[in-house]
Amino acid sequence: MVLSTASVYPEKTPAAFEIAAKLGYDGIEVLVSTDPVSQDVDMLRRLSDYHGVPILAVHSPCLIFTQWVWGRDPWGKLVKSKDMAEALGARTIVVHPAFRWQREYAREFETGIQRMQEETDVVFAVENMYPVRMRDREVVPYAPSWNPIERDYPDVTLDLSHSAMSHSDGLEMAKQLGDRLSHVHLADGTGTQNFDEHLIPGRGTQPCADVLEHLATTGYSSQIVLEVNTRKAADSETRHLELAEALAFTRLHFAGVRTDPADDGGREGRERATLLRKLPPRTFAVSAEGTVDRRA
Repeated sequence: MVLSTASVYPEKTPAAFEIAAKLGYDGIEVLVSTDPVSQDVDMLRRLSDYHGVPILAVHSPCLIFTQWVWGRDPWGKLVKSKDMAEALGARTIVVHPAFRWQREYAREFETGIQRMQEETDVVFAVENMYPVRMRDREVVPYAPSWNPIERDYPDVTLDLSHSAMSHSDGLEMAKQLGDRLSHVHLADGTGTQNFDEHLIPGRGTQPCADVLEHLATTGYSSQIVLEVNTRKAADSETRHLELAEALAFTRLHFAGVRTDPADDGGREGRERATLLRKLPPRTFAVSAEGTVDRRA
């Protein structure tokens, strides 16, 4: 399980490495942002080595608030993201589809991503986005589409907070993507606000547990990244508890039904998955040390 550096905001990038090491995350996804450390390969390598936490993914600076990071050329940003990922040994680059006002970039986006993929072993995983609702109309700020299922991208990132925003069925999206699903941003949402919530898994309405169980029983072996919003946490200790809860939820539902290749066709895993769906929701609390107290 991987921790996104975005999950510790407003704390800085180094805090994500410290928290990941303390709580037992398996790696880090670096969101390249306005934080200078997030742009510095040497500093990131030192943080990774010091804390013993590998950098497994790089999120390219393609958000509204990172539009000035690494210049204004969107292809230049992807080239720098690729160079960073290769230098740090990361396996995945997360990229958003183009904004509609980036007309030339949007027109060439799909073929450009495929062309860049041919030049590296690092995977470019295009993320599902969402339309924005403004009063009585719906505006789609992304091109060629917010929905990667409609496109021919070989690799896709599924974000469950974004599926809440688009009022999509996250589980059905995971099933439709099949082998193209190579990266997951695990977060929750309600879809009731015009706001990308990125809640702790289990606190919203998205099928986070069902998606994890689906991934486990279908042999998913790529990255699951906790990309959650903890900016309202009262202090660092509260943020640590929330990120421990997110990790515990993910491991509970993913590892709990994973099949062993030696099983009889995965029969035991499928039976356990069926049993889990019949059980009442499980609740737990996380101590300050990061241990889980099962309550149901």
